Amino acid sequence: MIISDTGVPERHIAYDEWGGETMLRLEDGWCSALDRETFMCTIYENRPWICREFEMGSYECREERVGLIEITQTDT
Repeated sequence: MIISDTGVPERHIAYDEWGGETMLRLEDGWCSALDRETFMCTIYENRPWICREFEMGSYECREERVGLIEITQTDT
């Protein structure tokens, strides 16, 4: 959920059933702002608050990346 104005571009915003702004997820569940080749955020300077709170390189971050890599490898 986008709860503060960080400048997320409109093309990356979706609206939930109550009208709240969320990050747009593509049909396969990936965040629309994530570069699939580098796993880097394409809107890093304007990322939402929740993404700012997610510590890069943390255990959770590494686990999420491993999961994404595994999904990518099984799709090819």
